[in-house]
Amino acid sequence: MSSKPIRIAQISDLHIKPPGTLAYGRVDTARALERCVAALNEFAPAPDFVVISGDLADTPASEEYEHLERLLAPLKLPFAGIPGNHDSRDMMRAAFAGGAYAFPSGPLNQKIAIGGLDLLLLDSSVAGKPHGELDAATLQWLDAALASRADRPALIFLHHPPFLAGIWHMDRQNLLNANELAAIIRHHPQVKLIATGHVHRATLTMFAGVPTTICPAPNHAVDLDLAHLREPSFKVEPPAFHLHCWFPDGDFGSVVTHQVPIGQFDGPHPFFGPDGKLL
Repeated sequence: MSSKPIRIAQISDLHIKPPGTLAYGRVDTARALERCVAALNEFAPAPDFVVISGDLADTPASEEYEHLERLLAPLKLPFAGIPGNHDSRDMMRAAFAGGAYAFPSGPLNQKIAIGGLDLLLLDSSVAGKPHGELDAATLQWLDAALASRADRPALIFLHHPPFLAGIWHMDRQNLLNANELAAIIRHHPQVKLIATGHVHRATLTMFAGVPTTICPAPNHAVDLDLAHLREPSFKVEPPAFHLHCWFPDGDFGSVVTHQVPIGQFDGPHPFFGPDGKLL
C-alpha cells in the first residue's frame, strides 16, 4: 500500500456547447470550465489525478468534443472521463482515444492505478435516455476487477447516483439498477468511496455501507426543489469541485472529501500574530 496520501480531484457535468453558445441560453459553460481548469492548475499540493464524471458535452456533437479538447488542453494534471446521459460513447472514444478502456466497443469503463489506489470508472450511460444503468458486462467487469486486486483500496466513479437525492425530476433518472451495484460493493470491502455527478449539487449519503457523493458542477446547479414546487429548473450558484483525499491508514486507508470553491476569494489570513497570540 502506498505510504503517502493520494488526492483525486473530481469535476463533473461540464455541458460544453459549440463555441459561442450558452447552455439553456444563459450559462457560459466554456468559461466556467476555463475557470475550473485554472483552479485545478493553481491548487497546492497538486492533485494526483482528475476524474471527469460525465456530461462532458451537452447535445452531444463532435464540435462540442473538439471544443472540449481545446478547453482541457491547458490542464496540467492527468485526467480521464466517463460518459453521462448527455454524452455519446462513440464521440467520446474518438475524442479521447488514448483512454485505457476495458472494452474495444460499448461501455467506456476504465481501471486506473494511482500509486497504491485503484480508480474504477464505470459507464452508466444509456443511449438516448436520461437515466443510468450498468449493463451486465460492466457489472461483471467491476466484480472481476475488484476481485483481482482485493488487497488494494478502490474508489468507484460513475455519472448517475445510485440513491434518491430528494429532487423529484432527478430521482426518476438516477441509476435504475442500483441494487445490482450494491450487491457487488458489499462483497468487496476495499471500496472506500462511490463518487457520482448528474445532479450538479454537493450531496453525501451512505450506499451499500460506503460513503457516496454527488459532485457539484463548475457552471450551474440543479434547483434544490425538495417539495416539487417548481418545474425542472437550475440556478447559478457558486461553482466548485470535489477533492477526494485518500490516507493510508488502517486496512484499506480512509477517504476525506473536500468541496473546493472555484474563484478568487479574500485570504488566506493568519489566525495568530508575530507574538503567537490570537488576533
